[in-house]
This record gives sequence, structure tokens and C-alpha cells, in this order.
Amino acid sequence: MYSIDFGKSGIKVPTIAVGCMRIEDLSEKELSAFIDKALSLGANFFDHADIYDSEEVFGKALTPSIRDKMFIQTKCGIRDGRYDFSYDHIVTSVENSLRYLKTDHIDALLLHRPDTLMEPEEVARAFSDLKAAGKVLHFGVSNQSSYQMALLQSALDVPLCANQLQFGIVHTPMINSGNNVNMTNEFGINRDGGVLEYCRLNKITIQPWSPLQFGFIYGCFLDHEGYPELNATLDKIAEKYSVSKTAIAFAWILRHPAKMQPITGTTNIKRLEDCIKATDIRITHEEWYEIYRAAGNELP
Repeated sequence: MYSIDFGKSGIKVPTIAVGCMRIEDLSEKELSAFIDKALSLGANFFDHADIYDSEEVFGKALTPSIRDKMFIQTKCGIRDGRYDFSYDHIVTSVENSLRYLKTDHIDALLLHRPDTLMEPEEVARAFSDLKAAGKVLHFGVSNQSSYQMALLQSALDVPLCANQLQFGIVHTPMINSGNNVNMTNEFGINRDGGVLEYCRLNKITIQPWSPLQFGFIYGCFLDHEGYPELNATLDKIAEKYSVSKTAIAFAWILRHPAKMQPITGTTNIKRLEDCIKATDIRITHEEWYEIYRAAGNELP
């Protein structure tokens, strides 16, 4: 698996990140096997959040020698019925994550969902203190628009390295408006202030979450009866490259020149292998648009 730049951090990370939201369903033995397999495939980037209930489970499987091989990212800011980017909550959340993960540092911390009551200077103080203490090395956001990032960055003395956004074949608002500039149709609505272009201009790594999911919580579009044309197209292209439809779905994301880092959501080793096989495939320009249209996306 090849590597990409992690924002402006100066470090390289694998182009596929391992999402840990569902690992609490694994036994300790299953989790250890899953982690070992991921590391053997070069997938050493593990994504958590304080609301996932994954950190404590993951921490039980770590030893110092294994931790040294990993890049661990977590997120904070979502609380019961509200979002909270206050200094106290950010710092307390990191302290809890360090304890659960049984580590002395987090490689990257993302702010999870925008907090409209955010005070950029307060966030900056939290980031500065955490970095100075060696507790967090890099920072980013999740689900934020271009101007929300610009507002936050205006107070920071460290670059935002990543923005985690929902993106996949059947969830494409960040590119639809760019394909329909100056049009009055539904696809021409700019919903995020040009977040794709902002991230590319500012070298912020986009991390697509739920890349195989349709809607917010509805399920996987692969083999789903609601997407017959898309699945037929994926079947055809998967056969050409001798891989699974999962691999093609990830290869479709990786074909975009923004150099995105999709987050897997599986605890199935075979599915993880299929996701990583996407890094060996470069679908054609024509195939990319064929898949895009087969998902019901319109071009003017």
C-alpha cells in the first residue's frame, strides 16, 4: 500500500485508514488478530473517537512494541445533545483517550462535528497546550466547511492536517456542485462552501468516512436492491481488474486527484484486504465517470 502526505505535517501515512468504531463487538483474541493483520498489510493508521467506545477495547490489545508501529487518531467534541469545543472538554477528552488507549500521546486529534459556539482562540489554547505537553502531535477537524476551517485556522499556530467528511460513490455533494457550476438543478447547490477545493488548496487531507454507506445510517450500497445499475457497473469493472466490488468502490475514491484517505468501517479481515487491494488499482477516467453516473449522479 502506498503512502500519502498527512496534510502539512511532513509525515507520510497509509492511504487507507482503519476505522475502529465497531471493534467493541470483537473478542480480545479477534481484535488482536485483526490488528496484526492490518499491520501486516501496511494499514497502521487507526481512527477512533471518544464516543465510539472503541478506545478502551483497543487499549487492552496494545503493547509498547505494537503501539510504536501505529498512527492513532481520535476525535472529540460530541456530547449528549450538544457539541463542545471548550478548552476543558478538549483537554479532558484527550486525557481520557490517553488513559483508555494506554499511550502517552495521540498522533492526531480531530474536532468531531462543528460547534457553532466555538471560540477559535480557546481551541487554539487547548491545541497549543496539548502539543507542548507532547500529548497530541497533529490536529484536524471532521465534517467542517471551508469557512469553518478558515475561521479556526486563523487562531491556530499549527496547520489543520485533516478533515473527515462523508464521501463515497452514493454520497457526493462535495463534487456535485463543482460538476454543475452555474446550474439551477439540485446538483448545482453548493452545500459546503467548496470544501473539496479548500482542502486541496491548503493541503488538508480529506478522510472519507462511511465510503460504502448510503444515506446517514441506512446501510451498504453494495448488492443493495436500490442500486441495480451501480452494482452492475461495479461488477463489470471489478471483473476487468480481478478484484471485488469493495476494491473498486475504494479505487473510485482513490482515483480522485485530491489524494484522499478513506476510512474503512469493517472488522472483517477479508473486507479489509479488499479495501487495501484498491491501492493497486487505477481505474480509468472513463470508468470513474461511468460509476459516478451509474449511482444516479447527473452531469449537465
